[in-house]
Amino acid sequence: MTITVALASDPPPKAALEEFTQETGITVTWVNVDWDSLQTKISAAATAKTYFADATNVDWSRVGQLGQLGWFYPMEDYLDTAAMADDVPQLASFTTDGHVVGIPYDASFMVTTVNQDLFEKAGADPAPKTITAYTAALQKVKEAGVAEHPLNIPFAAAEGLSTYWYETTAAFGGTVLDADGKPQFSTPDSAGYQAAQWMVDGIKNGLVPPGNINTTDSQGQQTLMAQGKVASTFSDYSGTVGTLYNVEDSSAVVGKVRYIPTPGVDGPAANLSNPDGVGIPKEAKYPQAAAKFIEWFTATEQQADFSGVNGSDKAFEGYPIPSHLSAVKQMTAKGNLVGGEVLEPMLQGSKPVFEGGAPSWYPKFSNAVYTNLHAAATGSMTVEQAMQAITDTANELGAS
Repeated sequence: MTITVALASDPPPKAALEEFTQETGITVTWVNVDWDSLQTKISAAATAKTYFADATNVDWSRVGQLGQLGWFYPMEDYLDTAAMADDVPQLASFTTDGHVVGIPYDASFMVTTVNQDLFEKAGADPAPKTITAYTAALQKVKEAGVAEHPLNIPFAAAEGLSTYWYETTAAFGGTVLDADGKPQFSTPDSAGYQAAQWMVDGIKNGLVPPGNINTTDSQGQQTLMAQGKVASTFSDYSGTVGTLYNVEDSSAVVGKVRYIPTPGVDGPAANLSNPDGVGIPKEAKYPQAAAKFIEWFTATEQQADFSGVNGSDKAFEGYPIPSHLSAVKQMTAKGNLVGGEVLEPMLQGSKPVFEGGAPSWYPKFSNAVYTNLHAAATGSMTVEQAMQAITDTANELGAS
């Protein structure tokens, strides 16, 4: 049989999918849909009770909503999720009301990347410890003419802008929502407000390319950071150095980009988790076959291949760190975790975006975040107005 798998990425290596077909008799039709459009398609198909895919994205941020709506099959009905728990620490992020909505296939978390070559050419510190020092280093890169606009911030009105703000808020020493879902960014002295101001100031003072007003996170990675047109991405994704920036076919900065501890107010800040998962919609045609695919796709040995442990020909471009600790250990043991000496402590100290878990109303909240931050960046509203609008939305959603 043939199943459709819809995720927001290019497919894994063709040889890997062919091997899966040989082992199971299941052919995979891979559909690459950008993340935001994918969420819309998932919602539209579930609401209309029509078929869209046999396996598709379950993002960490959508678990509360999807669990409440019952749009996906409980994965514990198809796989031994209890046996996975110890080796897949972020499985808890995909569990709600006792049911596992999806299986994490990466352990993605937000990191800071710098093009060390560009920083050093400008005589700037390539590993600043604080936000103030980081901003000064970027200004030095700009003034030296090494990169006209050295900072990559994806200001398109899309999810990537929201997650960028969450990580920047953490770097400024705060949280977005408390354990009860109450907004923590309303006043000018709050971390979230200061983070938004810093981001908007970046595009207004020329640190961020003007064209970034319509650039998404993946576009910024591929067309700016990977091409050496910017010098740093403050909130990038773990794994991008090994699976994008160091891949000769897609990068002009091979060997030049590295991870640094994310600069904070007084020193390095914590990194926030944003893992991706995959699950089975209730309208799937072949849920059993989809489960076999998910079992294969998220297995330790497959994740090790995707991470490039067993050769670049088996690597899955853009793949972050594996969700299985056993796969991460394989990478570390073989020396194939690019930047592992920096990433390992980041992963160990990574924190969830929301203390109480993503609320069921998260999609509407995130929409308010990226819509208003985008508007502040274009100048159609002030940062104060944007923060007030996001605060009002959070309060309304939390009270409903």
